[in-house]
Amino acid sequence: MSRLSRKPVQQPDPRYAAVPTTSPQRVSGYTQHPASSSQTHVGGPRAVRSPSKRLSRRTSGGHSSQQHGSQYPASQYASSQQHSSQYHSSQQNHQQARNATAMGVATGNIGGGYGPYSYNPQQAKDSGMYQNGRFSNSNSAESVPKEKVAPPPKKYTSTAVPQYMWDKDPDVDDFLHNPDPRGDWVFRPFSWRGWMNIGGIILIILGLLMLFIGTPVFLSITTQSPKIRGWNVGGINGTGQIPVFTNFPRLIDNDTPSDVMTRTGTDGKTYDLVFSDEFNLDGRTFYPGDDPFWEAADLHYWPTGNAEWYDPAAVTTKDGKLAITMTEQLTHDLNFQSGMITSWNKMCFTTGYVEVSMSLAGPAKVPGLWPGAWTLGNLGRPAYGATTEGTWPYSYDTCDLGTFPNQTTQDGIPQGIQGLSNLPGQKLSACTCPGSDHPGPRVDVGRGVPEIDILEATVDVSNFRGQASQSFQIAPYDFNHEVDHSKETIYDTNITLPNTYTGGPLQQALSTLTYIDDKYYDGKAYTTWAYEYWSDPTRRSDGYITWFYEGKPSWTTTAAAIAANPKTQVGQRLIPEEPMYVILNLGMGSSFQKADYKNLKFPTTMYVDYVRIYQRRGVKNGVTCDPPNYPTAAYIARHPQAYGNANLTTWAMANETFPRNSKYDGC
Repeated sequence: MSRLSRKPVQQPDPRYAAVPTTSPQRVSGYTQHPASSSQTHVGGPRAVRSPSKRLSRRTSGGHSSQQHGSQYPASQYASSQQHSSQYHSSQQNHQQARNATAMGVATGNIGGGYGPYSYNPQQAKDSGMYQNGRFSNSNSAESVPKEKVAPPPKKYTSTAVPQYMWDKDPDVDDFLHNPDPRGDWVFRPFSWRGWMNIGGIILIILGLLMLFIGTPVFLSITTQSPKIRGWNVGGINGTGQIPVFTNFPRLIDNDTPSDVMTRTGTDGKTYDLVFSDEFNLDGRTFYPGDDPFWEAADLHYWPTGNAEWYDPAAVTTKDGKLAITMTEQLTHDLNFQSGMITSWNKMCFTTGYVEVSMSLAGPAKVPGLWPGAWTLGNLGRPAYGATTEGTWPYSYDTCDLGTFPNQTTQDGIPQGIQGLSNLPGQKLSACTCPGSDHPGPRVDVGRGVPEIDILEATVDVSNFRGQASQSFQIAPYDFNHEVDHSKETIYDTNITLPNTYTGGPLQQALSTLTYIDDKYYDGKAYTTWAYEYWSDPTRRSDGYITWFYEGKPSWTTTAAAIAANPKTQVGQRLIPEEPMYVILNLGMGSSFQKADYKNLKFPTTMYVDYVRIYQRRGVKNGVTCDPPNYPTAAYIARHPQAYGNANLTTWAMANETFPRNSKYDGC
């Protein structure tokens, strides 16, 4: 606690009642003295046995001689009187010393809160000091005269004057908290210490200004803008597109030419542009979270045994084009690196026309590369095996044995088709038991993951010309994987041929092969690849798919080509009604075509000039991944492990089980 300034103040002499300030009256050696004994003077100096008593004891004989006759001569009496005078002088000196002691105690110069000169007599008494012992020789309490003791003076409470002499100075170990004014304040304008203080403050202010203002300005002037426009691992979204989420999202790139906003379909109807990406902004990246519409994969595409690892670093935009580059480099124990981007669960469409302008990766005449532009149902994610097991490539909404494992009953019926299918059965079929895990809108609606390929490029090794496979994968299957080809149309048989591959144990394929001009490789020239399709849950027989090359139709298949098949006892397969998303990739896999590694050149790049999607005018909920009649969002959110972990190759690995099939398992 700080103390105020202490100034000399005239104080009255303390009056301490417990300590007498005058010498007590002495009793003459020749006067009768009452019996005296040791007693405790509480609150003051200890009682001293009177010397007069000792003297009276020595002169008790004199008293007797006066009464009964003197036993001492006169000379001895004179000597006694002289001795008494010296004794009284000594007593006076002793009394003065006692008075000085009392004054010291009263003023605080001597003693404190403890000891024989304490202000608190009860404390001294309680401590057992200066009291008679257990075996005292004093008289009984009744024979000792009681002296009334005055209370001690009140304790000083003022902080202006020290209570004790030893408390008059500030603590020597606490100089910083001494509030005593020095009284020598003088203004010195040329004080070195003052100017140093001001200089230090100015330096601190200048440093802060430089840190928060100067540094950003300096960096802004001296730092060039990065070519990769993004923040995240490779950058934030740098698409140049600003989706407008008011009422209905408008996903059209601002760089899209105004003369391509509409088109007329093969059905004679008007189609409006609903999505476009022109890829004109260079330096875009597609790491997770970078782009609102596309995301690059970071995985190995194991289902087809690809030779490359898909890495987001292999995908960017350059010279107004999307560039996917394959390089020969060791990565993840594979010898090649390439890229794949998808719009899964970000941008989907249901029915319409999707067009891609591309220049394929070359060389044109060397087999091995597998460029692709294709679409898939949103309930399946490419290379995420847990999501595609039991869903790909089903496009089926009938409750019959077409939903069963291997497409047969438990008794092996129908006979003669064993080995036709190795599929585990339709997981989300129209036979799903009530209360089961199903994406909706009801458990009796068959759901799946159909696939429509815009193109998958290969090389015809018989003449070393490039070819494009344009196909539709479905399940369940027809007998021997043969559809009704009479319901299909090929428009130019000079360049487009039926594909001899019609499927296998894991898919049925409706496909043709179209020759590709050599100029459409290695970025030398670009051409369009597309398909137009229509499906209507209320009029499924009207469904069709038409593929395009160089802006012209190449071939068409219809719902009638995949109608019910009595041989395999399956019902109508559907022109896809699921929301579909776009995939662009450059791969290489022996399951598609063996590679000529000796003549392939790396790095090699596939370029995409734009992606555009059109829909019939008046279509509702056509550009969403979660349409009300075929929802997907809630189901995907319920299964984060399956849809988020590419290492899970089966539904069981995601700790999930297939819903029970009412016709196969019973409910």
